[in-house]
Amino acid sequence: MAGLATSLGAGAASNSFNQIGDADTLFIFGSNTTEGHPVVSIHVNRAIRNGARIIVADPREIELVRHAEVWLNLRPGSNIALLNGLIHIILKEDLDNRDFIRKRTEGFEELRAAVEAYSPDRVEKITGVSPKKLIKAARIYAGAQNAMILYGLGVTEHQTGTENAMAIANLALVCGQIGRPATGIMALRGQNNVQGASDMGPLPATFTGYQSVTDPNVREKFEKSWGVKLPAKPGLKSVEMLDEAKDGAFKGLFILGEDPAQTDPDLRHVREALGSLEFLVVQDIFPTETTRFAHVILPGASFAEKDGTFTNGERRVQRIRKAIEPLSGMAEWQVLCELSSRMGHKMKYDHPSEIMDEIASLATIYRGISYRRLEDGGIQWPCPTKDHPGTATLYQEMFSRPGGRARFIALEHKGPAEAADSSFPLVLITGRRREHYNNGSMTRRVRGIMELFPEELLELSPADAERLKIKDGERVKVLSRRGEIEVKTKVTTRSQEGNVFLAFHHQDALTNVLTSEHRDPITGTPEYKACAVRIEKLQN
Repeated sequence: MAGLATSLGAGAASNSFNQIGDADTLFIFGSNTTEGHPVVSIHVNRAIRNGARIIVADPREIELVRHAEVWLNLRPGSNIALLNGLIHIILKEDLDNRDFIRKRTEGFEELRAAVEAYSPDRVEKITGVSPKKLIKAARIYAGAQNAMILYGLGVTEHQTGTENAMAIANLALVCGQIGRPATGIMALRGQNNVQGASDMGPLPATFTGYQSVTDPNVREKFEKSWGVKLPAKPGLKSVEMLDEAKDGAFKGLFILGEDPAQTDPDLRHVREALGSLEFLVVQDIFPTETTRFAHVILPGASFAEKDGTFTNGERRVQRIRKAIEPLSGMAEWQVLCELSSRMGHKMKYDHPSEIMDEIASLATIYRGISYRRLEDGGIQWPCPTKDHPGTATLYQEMFSRPGGRARFIALEHKGPAEAADSSFPLVLITGRRREHYNNGSMTRRVRGIMELFPEELLELSPADAERLKIKDGERVKVLSRRGEIEVKTKVTTRSQEGNVFLAFHHQDALTNVLTSEHRDPITGTPEYKACAVRIEKLQN
């Protein structure tokens, strides 16, 4: 969100999922869409059937590479160099949309100067991608009538994640591929309702609807509505809370539907932090690694027990209706209201629709939305008035930045925070499996899913397997600077030489024991996509 908001004005997808199928070119960057976003991949497959040209940028040979005209098999952490290289070629060959740049953007000359140094030969040295592939991809994207970029956590889960998103915006803006149907940037979110949760104001520097806590007028509006005095200083990011807990400065934490003891990076640090808390409350539907540290566990509600809304990755606010009453006797929003009231701030609603009415009264992007209007398929924000139909395509007339222009951001390649070396010669990339969901606390309880994918597998290339004398299916030890796990191997061409891959769904192979403490300095997003490891054969 931080990257796209800086460049374009809104930290969200610019278009609708159903427009993906109408694009004549799809650039899929750092997203294993068919496994990580199978619903979105339905639209991708429709575009493929309609003859769309496909470019894939990913270190792994994901399923979509089979349909790609170009596979940009870049090294982990070289995203900015690759994108600067594409823009370099587009400008050198006069393939840019100069009219769009002149009318709707600012900062172009700074970008031009920055990408001048990223010749195809230099980019090949940084990324491993050949000049031939780079030039072909640049020409396909720039020459498209309607091109869309789909990107995922392979872009954002780096120490340069925010800048990576800005670099993607630079590419779209240089070619004028934004502000029209079937163009634009689709930022694929990591889980369902990530967009909706973010919209509601849990970010430490914003209130509901991305309104700054440092703006006195915004604070006055929320103070008047809520009847409390609100701080002018941003709070802590979740990873910073754990840092402070380990140092003894952060005493208590309420965790709702999150499992940091399995899914956060550098788990040794996370577990020390959770163990240092004076009071930890965890509310969830199943026991997790995190509930082991809780002083109090409260029962959560599954989707089938919820009444409310989800906002999906295309900004669509959708109703969810409970099939059964919450098994615990209370919905999660009722638990939160009861806790707030007992702690001294009276909070009472008779129905979730009243919460939506409050959201609409405080957040401009939700102002025209009510439960009554959500009965027919949902509404995409921004929806500023009660007769507004919602916004399927952002930025058709102007960008939502000051002055209405998008901004180019000049960026330089930095690389991953942790590089492979003689002690740890392989780069670990983490991700997800189609069969499992996040920490696996739900999917590992489904017998059919466990029959399909019962345990974690370390994917490594045939070349690395031969060099290490490791056979397919052999159990090995994987070590990083932070810890080690044991896991079974899968020898596969999906991994390039020098890279290995693990998901993080299984409790008996806690991948995030290995991942690093390095983060994006702007957002705190961990660098899950690149850490140095080595593999050791187990002694018989």
